[in-house]
Amino acid sequence: MLIFLRILFSRRTALIAENLFLRRQLALFREREARPRRASSATRAWLIILSRFFNWRDALAIVKPATFVKWHRTAFRRFWTWKSRNRGRPRLPSYIRELVREMARENPIWGEGKIADELSLKLGIKVSPRTVRKYLGMDHPRGRGSDQRWTTFVRNHAKAIVACDFFVSVTATFRIVYVFVAMEIGSRRILHCNVTDHPTAEWTTQQFREILAETHPYRFVLHDRDSIFAPALDLALKDFGIRALKTPVRAPQANAFCERLIGTIRRECLDFLIPMNERHLWMILKEFVRYYN
Repeated sequence: MLIFLRILFSRRTALIAENLFLRRQLALFREREARPRRASSATRAWLIILSRFFNWRDALAIVKPATFVKWHRTAFRRFWTWKSRNRGRPRLPSYIRELVREMARENPIWGEGKIADELSLKLGIKVSPRTVRKYLGMDHPRGRGSDQRWTTFVRNHAKAIVACDFFVSVTATFRIVYVFVAMEIGSRRILHCNVTDHPTAEWTTQQFREILAETHPYRFVLHDRDSIFAPALDLALKDFGIRALKTPVRAPQANAFCERLIGTIRRECLDFLIPMNERHLWMILKEFVRYYN
């Protein structure tokens, strides 16, 4: 036990001595009024991470507090730029796109379904008819299509569609908080907004219970294929007389109205402040919803 205490005391003494040693050098640096070099991105990142564990305002010496807060905000902005990068469905390889156009030119009576079947049966290339239509072009007689387009459906039923999605926000202590937002496409009005640190299908179902009253004008709920939107949620929506519409895989543009709303919330609200915790974020969003509507 004495040996353990001696080791522990010696380590603590070494740590204190190292701390005092560094502080003395920093004091000398201040006395000389030397101009520090521009901090690298790695240095800024380390300082931001370490500042989480103590009151950094008492230890900050190389820059002003306003500059350090600016670093913090810039780091979050870059993080969200990376987080919000384009993740849409990848394009077909160029040789397949050219092959589709060549088949359409040589066989003008073939539609997108026939071309997709030929690619699958004879070449083993799995392509959906909708994807083929995308690359046929409007000048091709079969490229226009006669069935209703998705945009037409959304426009015709806008007042009866509720679009919803999740996005994340990082607090000042680097905790990730999930934000659920639901809007009416017809009026662009935000129907509901709530936050949680652990979203589940049960929690999401409860949000829809708060949105949908006994009498409501809605017929569809539009959401993506995230595991949070479990089959049990779609069954619960069915009890409200609502049909769930799932967007295609890796196609965020199918829920463009809600994606645009999330972008607006970020650009006009969350980019200008750092929420302290989950409740603080909820209060901020509650005020923004009142302003937005």
